[in-house]
Amino acid sequence: MFRIAIKFLILVVFLGSIMIWIMKPTSTYSNVWRLSIQAKTNSTYLGKQGGPLLLHTFPILFIAALGCVYLHLEKKRGITNCSERAAEEKNAVSLWKQPVFVKGPLGIVFWTELAFIVMFIALLVWSFAAYLKIGFSQIVPQLAAESGEQVWQANLDIAALRLGNLGNICLALLFFPVTRGSSVLPLVGLTSEASIKYHIWLGHITMTLFTAHGVLYIIFWIATNQLSETLKWDKIWISNVAGELSLLFGLFMWVTSFARIRRQMFELFFYTHNLYTLFFIFFVLHCGISYSFIAMPGLYLFLIDRYLRFLQSRQKVCVLSSRILPCETLELNFSKNTGLEYSPTSIIFINVPSISKLQWHPYTITSNSNLEPEKLSVVIGRGG
Repeated sequence: MFRIAIKFLILVVFLGSIMIWIMKPTSTYSNVWRLSIQAKTNSTYLGKQGGPLLLHTFPILFIAALGCVYLHLEKKRGITNCSERAAEEKNAVSLWKQPVFVKGPLGIVFWTELAFIVMFIALLVWSFAAYLKIGFSQIVPQLAAESGEQVWQANLDIAALRLGNLGNICLALLFFPVTRGSSVLPLVGLTSEASIKYHIWLGHITMTLFTAHGVLYIIFWIATNQLSETLKWDKIWISNVAGELSLLFGLFMWVTSFARIRRQMFELFFYTHNLYTLFFIFFVLHCGISYSFIAMPGLYLFLIDRYLRFLQSRQKVCVLSSRILPCETLELNFSKNTGLEYSPTSIIFINVPSISKLQWHPYTITSNSNLEPEKLSVVIGRGG
């Protein structure tokens, strides 16, 4: 009963967050909800950040905390992995787990994934259309003339700004798929291995929107003879230089993440991706701390996960045995704690300090934690 109550509460908070995202581009939210929330949360302790913290940061962290409790209860109940949880589900939803696309730029896409993709694209289209409708309706020739602009130039300014808002929606979700130890992924039946493709999709969409945001602003500044704005660093409001630096670091990561470059020059991709720290620092300096709280929960959970994985990586493991298999493959058997459980074909990262203290290589686990509770096995091919 307690488990069901937790799951229901998580669902309510999640649907509430979705409703906020849907209502955010509307005038009702801007003129009524936001003002009311700011008036009630603008306290001595929270200040102007109270609204974003309440609407965007707190719900996600609350879901993650409840998720930890729920998964702990599931483990005590004896359901410890995604495959066992899936066995409990009814056959009525099996259709949603069937692939709808097998070949294509997105790889294998299931009906459930397609449904979420359509809903996410619908949210982006709805948000952009609502933002533009409200913004364009407020632009009249007299108002544009007061700013020394033409109507189309003012509309271009609004379109560029709103593309940045859409990019922030994607950025808010970008870190969840790569937070391997998070409780959020198991709550929806996902593993860290299966979620990588969502990070790739979101990364491409995010950088497309942010690049369009930057390019349109450059066109706007050229059209209005304000090219000096590219060197503006406002300490109070928007810092254009910080935004340009953030976009530059994002482009470095984006270019090296395409499949051809990633597979042929993986080290370049790996080390370049560490620029996400500079990308996010300058992103915060660009748009301000209050607005960045929208994307902060995912990054916060990701940083906690990285720290915990860093602590885990300090532990040394013992190789029980090794043997050469046919086709020039090597099997390594490691000792492990009986409490370590995993699904078949899970991924484990291995570091050999005598070869490199920095490089961690992923390998597929070939053993079963239920059949071999004290041993973990991996098979390494000749090519690594």
